[in-house]
Amino acid sequence: MICFHGYGETASSFHFLEEFAMAEYHFFAVDLPFHGQTNWQEEESFTPADLLNIISLVKNLHLSSSKEKKELDDQIILIGFSLGGRVCLSALEKAPKHFKKIILLAPDGLKMNPWYWLATQNRAGNKLFAFTMKRPGWFLKLLRKMKRTNRINQSIYKFVHFYLDDENVRQQLYQRWTGLRKIKPNISIIKKNIKEYKTPVQLIYGRYDRIILPVRGEKFCKGIEPLCKLKVIRSGHQVLDKTHAAEILQALH
Repeated sequence: MICFHGYGETASSFHFLEEFAMAEYHFFAVDLPFHGQTNWQEEESFTPADLLNIISLVKNLHLSSSKEKKELDDQIILIGFSLGGRVCLSALEKAPKHFKKIILLAPDGLKMNPWYWLATQNRAGNKLFAFTMKRPGWFLKLLRKMKRTNRINQSIYKFVHFYLDDENVRQQLYQRWTGLRKIKPNISIIKKNIKEYKTPVQLIYGRYDRIILPVRGEKFCKGIEPLCKLKVIRSGHQVLDKTHAAEILQALH
């Protein structure tokens, strides 16, 4: 099982799963670029090709340490939370035959947020993004106005404020968003791959999540229902938590 964490988290977010399923699975959790102990020094942004290289390295690492020297292409399960879900979707798009199953926990990537698109996929927008991360006052003013007119909810308002109030956090936001901008899964290709390779996909959402809503998963499952299962649990956005270990392990099985 190869695990990818959410924004601002690290590989350690998955440690609790080892307590429950170490006898059944080998867990490899990766610090994404600009997170944890991964020191990304490449001049270019992180790409799907880089992602597949990492998965290949992990697979080879397991083969070198495992007594069972067999092909793992049909044995790898990907699990991703939030940002990590977008990473898993990208891998499924580019190399669909290599994965036994995909588990997505409140995944990003099923729909591109218009703010994210403007900040990372548009040159002028990226310049505005860089300026805003240095001088966020105008955007915070706009945010307050949007909240007063009920164009955003309280959860989103607090969520955005958390990332804009501190200068270091803003710098990390710019670095991470821009550095991972090429991880942008094509959903139509992914659904085609799921049907062609009959890859099971399990989605788990939090009922009280106001950041990534379960309705996105419901739309994604349409047309691939026999292979795509969705479960909504009593949680907010932080689905990847020890208190939800039973639901996650059920998805594995």
